[in-house]
Amino acid sequence: MRHAPVIAALACLLAAAPAAAAPPAGWTPEVDATRAFADGRAGEVSFHVRTENEHWSLDADRPVASASVVKAMLMLAYLDRRAVRTRALRPADHALLDPMIRRSDNVAATRVRDIVGNGALRRVAERAGMTRFATHPTWGLSRITARDQTRMWLHFEDLVPRRHRAVAMELLRTIVPKQRWGIAKAPLPAGWRLHFKGGWGSGTGLVDHQVALLRRGDERVALAILTTGSPDHAYGKRTLRGVATRLLRDLP
Repeated sequence: MRHAPVIAALACLLAAAPAAAAPPAGWTPEVDATRAFADGRAGEVSFHVRTENEHWSLDADRPVASASVVKAMLMLAYLDRRAVRTRALRPADHALLDPMIRRSDNVAATRVRDIVGNGALRRVAERAGMTRFATHPTWGLSRITARDQTRMWLHFEDLVPRRHRAVAMELLRTIVPKQRWGIAKAPLPAGWRLHFKGGWGSGTGLVDHQVALLRRGDERVALAILTTGSPDHAYGKRTLRGVATRLLRDLP
């Protein structure tokens, strides 16, 4: 894979344990404005924002089909395999993980799920403190909630074996440009890094989701936006961007 050498180098340099999470000092998301925006959109919108000490939400326990959002959990399950967690990643590993995360390749995701099994996904959910996650024979129909997703994403690094933390975070930071919509188009102040994964219904608008971790030093903000029933994918992307822009408007 073209990015494998860069990611492998980062893994060697950045494999130390992550810093303790901290909330952005004095920051509160614009929840009222975001709820008003969401209420005016077609379909259903759920969101949840979490820092180390606070959380804010709209319909955060509504269960929805995960679509490709679950691929982040598949990556966690794969990297935590006994045969993988303590060794260097090989080209065969990158051939699965890189396209599954960076360009949301479904064939790679199915291969990873077949390797790890749904039991490994449930173990990831348990470790992350999820209470409503449910697997499905079709991985994209696994059930998630916005609240559960922020539980996982706020401390995402802690769920990755130490040797592979840099690789996992770099993959989530380097989603291909043509899939960087919604939260990836929301303006962020200098210094913040965005790691995220999206899920969408092949242009139908049936689902359009994004889950993310924003990092600046030891500061952390986790965000999950889950939408269903949009008229089409373009509309869903505008909803994601509108929600993210309003929630993160006053980020320091």
